[in-house]
Amino acid sequence: MKRSSAHACLSAAFCVVSTCAVPATGHAATATADFVRVKKSEQRLYLLHDGKAFAAFHVVFGPHPEGPKVRQGDGRTPEGRYVLDTRNAHSAYHRSLHVSYPNAADRKRAAQLGVAPGGDIMIHGQPNGWGAYAAATQRTNWTLGCIALTDEDMDIVWDSVPPGTPIEIEP
Repeated sequence: MKRSSAHACLSAAFCVVSTCAVPATGHAATATADFVRVKKSEQRLYLLHDGKAFAAFHVVFGPHPEGPKVRQGDGRTPEGRYVLDTRNAHSAYHRSLHVSYPNAADRKRAAQLGVAPGGDIMIHGQPNGWGAYAAATQRTNWTLGCIALTDEDMDIVWDSVPPGTPIEIEP
């Protein structure tokens, strides 16, 4: 009985893991992205080249994904147009790409509210050492406002997205 229960759990885990990444083309991305689009309502990150998506990935956000980031510590992911301006191979997470939040409009909105806009928004993989648990962690919004993928998906994004690539984060 215990053996069949363990087998059922492993089978279920395999099904979850195998559906986390869904490249639009059905294989690993090989093109260079000239634009990244994130649709928060779909929990998807799209890599585009010449206006056409060539890969798509499941992503998760902060604990309050609805609405744009307004202030530091609000647990939200920003919405708007930004640039992926730097890369960090030695992040506390499996690789990271920095999102240029806050932009001028974000800083103005925060100043009007008398709050700090926050920052340090990244696209990244799992916390270092936690990659094997992505089937569980990618089921819930767990970041502080960043955009998280499985480590395998982050490797594809890392290889496909050069510094300076624009990103649009949509509701």
